[in-house]
Amino acid sequence: MGHQRLEPAKRPQAPETSPHRRAGHRQRWLEFKQSISRPEAILLGVIIWAIAFGFWEGIVALHWVNPLFMPPPHKVVSGLYELLAKEGFLFDIGISIYRITVSFALASVIAIPLGILMGSFRRVEALINPLVSAWRYLPAPSFIPLLLMWFGTGEGQKLALLFIGVIWFLITIIMDHVKNVRAELIETSLTLGGSRRQILWTVVIPASMPHIVTAMRQMLAVSWTYLVIAEIVAATTGIGAMMMRAKRFLHVENIMAGIIVIGLLGLLFDYLFRVAHRALFPYIEERES
Repeated sequence: MGHQRLEPAKRPQAPETSPHRRAGHRQRWLEFKQSISRPEAILLGVIIWAIAFGFWEGIVALHWVNPLFMPPPHKVVSGLYELLAKEGFLFDIGISIYRITVSFALASVIAIPLGILMGSFRRVEALINPLVSAWRYLPAPSFIPLLLMWFGTGEGQKLALLFIGVIWFLITIIMDHVKNVRAELIETSLTLGGSRRQILWTVVIPASMPHIVTAMRQMLAVSWTYLVIAEIVAATTGIGAMMMRAKRFLHVENIMAGIIVIGLLGLLFDYLFRVAHRALFPYIEERES
């Protein structure tokens, strides 16, 4: 009888399953780090706004609040239309956008190079950071009396207040982002014989620039929060000035319309920054997707 070779028994193959099933759970509506489609994101955003405005309309209709001091959404929309169509509110909006963009551009021109130098060189940080840190804790509105004496009631006072409101925080955030540039990149550049200027321009700045743009986007939102404060003092134009005029005549719907316009403008500028970030640094989006 010849010897027969015994073949090892084959294990039964487990049926292929999705990653979620292999992990022991099915796809749920709430998942950590779950990506969603753009139409779904837009739909969810519309839903939350519909809920908010529906609740607002409901509490006024049920007389839970006094409609004189909190008019319903449809009255606010009607007031906004009157402002735009008959009272030249578009001019006020343009003036406010001008003040925000000019003051923020001036703050960025100073904050970006200072933050980069402070984040790159410890001696520069040791020299400047004590001053910057102290100014961060001083509330910008407390400077209004001084600014009125220095610049009068013109545009200079308003631009200066908006400038002071963001520059110190912007410097600090940029410095922190530059500090987080990987040390291996700088060490490798030094090993290859790069000078300080070459490393600063070709390594540090390109590596930190995506985060710097994000910091500018975040601080621009803070600038919008100071807008009304800057425009309620001796101002005749701007969204804040319109709101103060409406206060004198108890036109609460116009005040709330101004608040909504500031929020919408903030969202628009935030969206423009996100579009610019994707256009300037497409590799960031590809790496995170």
